[in-house]
Amino acid sequence: MQIDKERLELTQVLYALIVDYWHDVDTNWGRNAPDYYTEDATFAGSATTYQGREKIRAFYKWREDRGARTVVHSVQNFQAMFDGSPDTALCHWVLMLYAADGKPVLPTHPPIQIAYMTDRLVNTPQGWKVTYRRFEPWFEGGTPPTNPVLESK
Repeated sequence: MQIDKERLELTQVLYALIVDYWHDVDTNWGRNAPDYYTEDATFAGSATTYQGREKIRAFYKWREDRGARTVVHSVQNFQAMFDGSPDTALCHWVLMLYAADGKPVLPTHPPIQIAYMTDRLVNTPQGWKVTYRRFEPWFEGGTPPTNPVLESK
């Protein structure tokens, strides 16, 4: 398969966007994370789905209010392609999630989740925005991911 210049540029731009997003989540409680989504975006997590930017914002606020948590979202095997037009894109990648409640330095463990990720994005006047993000867990173990549905049980 030959990768053309436009796809290579798209891949670099969207990879940088995803890395910046997870950096905000890991170091700033995801306070800016909702701005990476369209107003009507879908965030389909492994246990629940959040519909709309404000629901996504509420999730990250809930997550911060839980208390100290150390987390690293590592983006691997990133692939991006145009999805029908130069202003829409489809991305697949692997997320390796390391996390535990508490402040660093914490004991090291294998990732708590490895998920196959699917993103759909649209290029808006404000830049590329996620319209759809889906987590498909392939491996899980140890510490559970944060999720208000799971923690309320």
